[in-house]
Amino acid sequence: MGRGRVVMGLLFYPRGGSAYVVRYLSPALARAGWSVSLAVGSLGAPGEETHAPTFFDGLDVHFLDSTAAVVEFEAGGDAIAAPAPMHPSYEDRDGVPDVVFASVSPELVPHLSAAWEAPFRDAGADSADVFHLHHLTPQLDTVYEHWPHVPRVVHLHGTELKMIAAIEERAALAAALGETLATMPEAVTTAAVGASARDLDPAQAAMLRTTRWGSWRHGEFWAGHLKEQAQLADHLVVVSPQNRDAAMSMLGIEPEHVTALPNGVDIELFHPRPRVPGARRAAFRRYLVDDAQGWTETGPPGTLAYTEADLDRLLGADDDATVLLFVGRFLGFKRVPALIRAFARARTQFTRPGSLVVWGGHPGEWEGEHPVTVAEEVGADGIFFTGWRGHHDLPEGLAACDALVVPSVADPYPQVPLEAMAVGLPVLACRSGGLVSMVNLDPAHPTGWLVPPDDPDALTEALARVVNDPAGTASRGANALAHAHAELSWDGLVDRFEAAYELAIERHQSREGEQ
Repeated sequence: MGRGRVVMGLLFYPRGGSAYVVRYLSPALARAGWSVSLAVGSLGAPGEETHAPTFFDGLDVHFLDSTAAVVEFEAGGDAIAAPAPMHPSYEDRDGVPDVVFASVSPELVPHLSAAWEAPFRDAGADSADVFHLHHLTPQLDTVYEHWPHVPRVVHLHGTELKMIAAIEERAALAAALGETLATMPEAVTTAAVGASARDLDPAQAAMLRTTRWGSWRHGEFWAGHLKEQAQLADHLVVVSPQNRDAAMSMLGIEPEHVTALPNGVDIELFHPRPRVPGARRAAFRRYLVDDAQGWTETGPPGTLAYTEADLDRLLGADDDATVLLFVGRFLGFKRVPALIRAFARARTQFTRPGSLVVWGGHPGEWEGEHPVTVAEEVGADGIFFTGWRGHHDLPEGLAACDALVVPSVADPYPQVPLEAMAVGLPVLACRSGGLVSMVNLDPAHPTGWLVPPDDPDALTEALARVVNDPAGTASRGANALAHAHAELSWDGLVDRFEAAYELAIERHQSREGEQ
């Protein structure tokens, strides 16, 4: 198809995987001849990774700055109702300005939508040939209201589907108790559900006990609204075949209107680096000693700092330790506490040096148990926390390690495993979510290991196998590198995105002809 203008939208300030998709896909489209501009969320000052012009440096960026909304929240106000609102989240966390969508009153939907008109106009929406919107968000309401004549591609990254599923599970539980999500907060507070709760199975009882019901009171509205938004899209892009099935069943989308497209990886940035003597010690000295960013439940970034002696424990006396790496946020489905416990058990089975580096954890953000606290409980020897670091550090960080561990359950399509494979690292992951679409696709050339989800014994055994068999680990890493170069470059995926744009344009024209 002929090239034109793509206006790409992302509601959220740079933080999660979808932001990296925008950052790498946009220039790939531009190299193919497209004019690309961004309407994106932003937080903080220039130089911070959450600041959109900093994170998307070199791209045509137009942003909604939520910094003042956070200040209002810290003063006791509502960040979602602020003039330039903080975006809601697909995850329910306590004490944060970006509250879960299900807690947001429907009355605020017009406000959340109206805030995006100016960024989209500045991004050239009046001359757009196609909108490429990431996630189901109020941005879609804005685009549909002001530019209904422009085809709309909506790129689902899986988190919105997880939230809809969470809403529907809680709504079903509320119905079993004779309540709705709107009435559950009061019913739980007054113990009105006590008698009915005795008939719940263990999973339902746990959900009743652990859910912060006040955060889900508007859940039925948001599940319905997101499903309505999906129908406004002319075409959906999802990140895995599993998400394609979920989108069709959960959102009522016909098969011809949804395309499964994997994320890519910047193979120029993420590539193998020679393991020269002292190189990875120097890298880890920077991450753990000189510029320590690790943090605890009660302490800010830098609370956890290490010494040269700790580097000896990390790398082994002869710098021959197998270093396992986790990268990501401390969200419940990432299963970081489970990984730490499995590693502590696996260490008793190691026949050679091995260690675990936990890279990430956005400051102050965690669900469930804090990983550092768990490490202290099980014995932190051999476990190291780098804290949250810029994406520019990750290529070197990956190259300093030997294998990536992804214990996530129902993770839609994480970006880091692709980047690890491009560096030459094999991936140990759970057979769950989008991970089954990226690891060991060719049985004759395995790129890692897959274990059953939420199986502590299987994860423990696999960790020991990775550490104790360095030759086998290196062989799978070589397979991973070959797979990444053959299948995962962003430039190689552009023609498939263009095909999705063409399908959106054709359907949009057909819809207009029917009106």
